[in-house]
Amino acid sequence: MISLRTALVLVCILMSVSGAAAEPAAPSVHQAEIGRFQLDRPPQQGALVRGIVPPRTVRLVIDGHEVPFASDRRFIAGFGRDHAATSRITAFLDDGTSATETLSVSPTRWIVENLSRLPHHAQPDAEFQARRPAELEQIASARRIVTGAEGWRQDFIWPVPGHITGHFGAQRIYAGEPGAPHAGVDLAGRIGTPVLAPADGVVILAAASPFTLEGNLLMIDHGMGLNSAFLHLSRIDVKLGETVRQGQPIGAVGMTGRATGPHLHWGMKWQDERIDPAILPPSRR
Repeated sequence: MISLRTALVLVCILMSVSGAAAEPAAPSVHQAEIGRFQLDRPPQQGALVRGIVPPRTVRLVIDGHEVPFASDRRFIAGFGRDHAATSRITAFLDDGTSATETLSVSPTRWIVENLSRLPHHAQPDAEFQARRPAELEQIASARRIVTGAEGWRQDFIWPVPGHITGHFGAQRIYAGEPGAPHAGVDLAGRIGTPVLAPADGVVILAAASPFTLEGNLLMIDHGMGLNSAFLHLSRIDVKLGETVRQGQPIGAVGMTGRATGPHLHWGMKWQDERIDPAILPPSRR
């Protein structure tokens, strides 16, 4: 087994690229060079990484999916809770060649509780079943919006100062039947506690009325396929399409929807991958 220090400096040369423009400054946190790609941290289940593609890249594909990158060659990529042990990243260059690397994705030890004597939750009621498809379509439509926001470049801050009461990825097993893993972090807070934008972005969903599960739901796009969702709010202070700045009040903690007490549920997705906000690179509290 090699040490983390050795892994971070490991360089696998894929190919040389001539006539390259000046290199942008590399990511500052635990820089890793993987072939011609530069990453700010080793890939890990639940984590978001920032990187730089090789010079003269015209197209980037990760695990078979198209991934955008900025004019300064920077990109982000997320690795979900149950991501496979490897990830394949390919940069297609303007001369018709390509550079491919297989990345190792470190496993994360998630909290799993076995509740052998408790049955799984009750079946959804008729109202929930009737309303849920339209709510899910609103959420999916919001996530398809491309805003050009630049918040993905920032060091994220926490939207409320409360301690974590529910961890991303935690899962309960009810008498042998797995429940759904927790899709975000729950942060303790009193009703009315201001919720701040963790990074710059654009509002892509501001629920006009409480959703059955999420309650008053607010979603912000941070750009490059990365978005935040804030659940159970007591109020929403911004409007659909509004540009928000990091640290700006966007709502308040509540317990609307299916919540057993006042708290903020903060969920994040990059494309189709759910990301743990607690291990953003880096996240300031």
